[in-house]
Amino acid sequence: MESSPLTADVSPTPWTGRFDGEGDEHRRWWQAVAPHSASGSEAASRPAVLLGFCSDAGVLRNKGRVGAAAAPAAIRSALGPLAFHLDRDVFDAGDVVVEDDSLEAGQERAGRAISGLLDAGNLTVVLGGGHETAYASYLGVAGSKAVRGKRLGVLNLDAHFDLRDEPKPSSGTPFLQMAHAEAAEGRELQYAVVGISEPNNTRTLFNTARRLGVKYLLDEQCTPEAVEVFVADFLAGVDVLYLTIDLDVMPASVAPGVSAPAAYGVPLPVISEICRQVASSGALLHLDVAELNPEFDIDSRTAKVAARLINTLLA
Repeated sequence: MESSPLTADVSPTPWTGRFDGEGDEHRRWWQAVAPHSASGSEAASRPAVLLGFCSDAGVLRNKGRVGAAAAPAAIRSALGPLAFHLDRDVFDAGDVVVEDDSLEAGQERAGRAISGLLDAGNLTVVLGGGHETAYASYLGVAGSKAVRGKRLGVLNLDAHFDLRDEPKPSSGTPFLQMAHAEAAEGRELQYAVVGISEPNNTRTLFNTARRLGVKYLLDEQCTPEAVEVFVADFLAGVDVLYLTIDLDVMPASVAPGVSAPAAYGVPLPVISEICRQVASSGALLHLDVAELNPEFDIDSRTAKVAARLINTLLA
């Protein structure tokens, strides 16, 4: 695999973790992850490349609890000590950093980096950031040669539609932005959401979802059987998939460190099974994990959940 041009703002830093010894039998994530500049994979599976998106701008504009800019570092810290059982190489491309309110410029920079990494044949993994991360991801996926001539699906695990119609983009607007961008290209956004909280989405948002043909499951409908069928049906209609996980889809007891903790939420085992289903489908092109807010996390609980889900998706 050739290295792609990289436009991250901050270069990757060395990972740390528990040391049990040299050799594959002792290896943990911190020992396995290499800087992207050192990439050149000989593994049978497609290499994965991590890219941090350090942003609070979208959450601030959406009147949420800021702190998500620190999420990429927290997720790396939670991944580092995990035992490494993957059959693919994993590289770290560093971070795109959104300074102050320069969200749109940051999303464009991240998008260019993601496109380049995808064009080089990698599986890209973005560590957010508020859910404004999703539009950066979309820019990268839509700009990649990997989606040309293929049906792109966007699967969101989230308590919220994030279809707000606002004059200024935020963490609440990315999927409406995607719908508009797809329409401008003569396409219809293929968008599905698992975990919608009815009390936390207005009638306007539900009406927008119906107008756009969004497929969704309410959190109270998310039995393992219903979710498996829902995801399978969605996957059957697309060729490549962008999966985005807003950690507030899970109960506050599981994911307390988010901008908007969930009173109900979808159980972690159900979310984990979705990740296994997506990973085994062969359609996964790009994924991101958003809305971790380390400032409000408890015992790094939410960061550890994020790390576990990423590990599952790359297995």
